[in-house]
Amino acid sequence: MTTPILGVERSVTGKRWIARGGAGVEIERLGLAIAQRHGVPEIVGRLIAQRGIELDGVERFLEPTLKAELPDPSVLKDMDAAAGRLSDAVQGGQPIGLFADYDVDGATSAALMTRYLRAVGATSLLHVPDRIDEGYGPNLPAIEGLAGQGAGVVVCLDCGILAVETLGEARAAGIDMMVVDHHLAGPELPSAVAVVNPNRLDEPGGYGQLAACGVTFLVLVALNRELRRRGWFKQRPEPDLRVLLDLVALGTVCDVVPLAGLNRAFVAQGIRVMAGRGNPGLAALGDIAKLDRRPDPYHLGFVLGPRINAGGRVGRADLGARLLATDDAAEAATLAAELDRYNGERRTIEAEVLEAAIAQAEAQADGAALVVVGEGWHPGVVGIVASRLKDRFHRPACVIGVEDGIGKGSGRSVAGVQLGAAIIAAQQAGVLIKGGGHAMAAGFTVAADRVEAFKAFLCERVAAELADGDRTATLSVDAALAPSGATGDLVRTVGRIGPFGTGNAEPRFAFPAVRVVGAGVVGENHVRCTLTGSDGARVKAIAFRALDGDLGQSLLKAGSTPFHVVGHLRADDFRGGDQVQLIVDDAAPATG
Repeated sequence: MTTPILGVERSVTGKRWIARGGAGVEIERLGLAIAQRHGVPEIVGRLIAQRGIELDGVERFLEPTLKAELPDPSVLKDMDAAAGRLSDAVQGGQPIGLFADYDVDGATSAALMTRYLRAVGATSLLHVPDRIDEGYGPNLPAIEGLAGQGAGVVVCLDCGILAVETLGEARAAGIDMMVVDHHLAGPELPSAVAVVNPNRLDEPGGYGQLAACGVTFLVLVALNRELRRRGWFKQRPEPDLRVLLDLVALGTVCDVVPLAGLNRAFVAQGIRVMAGRGNPGLAALGDIAKLDRRPDPYHLGFVLGPRINAGGRVGRADLGARLLATDDAAEAATLAAELDRYNGERRTIEAEVLEAAIAQAEAQADGAALVVVGEGWHPGVVGIVASRLKDRFHRPACVIGVEDGIGKGSGRSVAGVQLGAAIIAAQQAGVLIKGGGHAMAAGFTVAADRVEAFKAFLCERVAAELADGDRTATLSVDAALAPSGATGDLVRTVGRIGPFGTGNAEPRFAFPAVRVVGAGVVGENHVRCTLTGSDGARVKAIAFRALDGDLGQSLLKAGSTPFHVVGHLRADDFRGGDQVQLIVDDAAPATG
């Protein structure tokens, strides 16, 4: 076991601090070599080395481009069949039905399709299922409804890979079905004219980390190529697919897939497109959220994404997709305001469920995974609450809301536990009614009288996966800094290795043995303070949503005790100038 950073074996939140990517001479040498070859500051070279990037891969890492990363779409199975059938519909004047999931990934996938089809002169029909009335995934009445409106083909977006029975019934009824998904597939594929999913069991691999919006974009690349081959653009302009990358970036960040390879290029290029405010829906949402600066992955994941999700959680399920697809600025403003109101409602409901869920979770100290359940818990917030529990207790967490004897659940995982595979296994074993997902997140339906059986199944499986590993919660730290080193120049320099997210963590800095002064509560439950070094230099700091936890209380009661504090440095442009502040993740007493 490696020596912990600053000797912190157990922080105030119960974590062991470790060096990201390992520590030692090899990382130092590689970081220096990267800095020398690529002309970047030494700290940037070290940060790149800590992220496992070899010397020859640095250029692609620093400048992610679609030219370097975008594959021939035909590398995915059934892609050519999908492009062909969609081209037939476009040329034949057949409306194309879109059955999309109700989260951000589904909304962006639907908006991508809608915008592209409108640009090539085709018609689309959208259905997003109501989370409570219809549940997750395709259902036959909705599919028949799209066909009844004239849809020649119905495309399932961000769903459908496990809907073998439903899609079989639809095909038996004479409806052409298509699946564009990224969730883990089962051994049997649904009956469809095309099933495009990089996580099919018969795919050779390479693109399984794509979100559904990324897969949808590849479908549009293939469709555009096929329409060009057929001469469709001889009498009309060919769309520029690059203008759609803002939607791909949004869905990719919000679905928390790794920001490496193609995903990294999607987000880097998509954020640049988003800054141009060409999408009226995104512009209106940014305005109502008071986003007055160039967006970055944080804004996508924590400012825009929750508002788009709010429609599917506690409001009208199709609002997010409609907002992102509209070209009408007035309609966009109305939809953005409605989603913002729903997001406020969502926060209130979430707080109530979270309080009860934490109480249950605290009684499950010995389980490898957490499973909590409540009668009447709103299914629209169980996923968010599961994420909060996972972060708080450092274990995979599933939260279930029960209504009329049926539980609708959602789960979030930790590194090393393939939650989606566990949920699929539970469904195949007859423990769950249905379920699916990917490594870090999953959704499922369970009979209320089978919740305990599911809990036992999940805990046993997770324990087996973690049996050979150290289950102590850890926090990765990139480097140590003094408050005097926390400058705007450093923030801008470090920003060169962005975009940050899953698979490319934002650098975390440790401030050793600082004094915590001026600590106080701001907002509802945030703790703000100033960290002072031995030379008197200072840096502002804030711990979000920390008041009721050990971290917030430790900062408030620090007094004269020196603390080691870790977190992320961000530009603090609230009052202009070149200030920075530390977003605090953790702390540990520096004495003894």
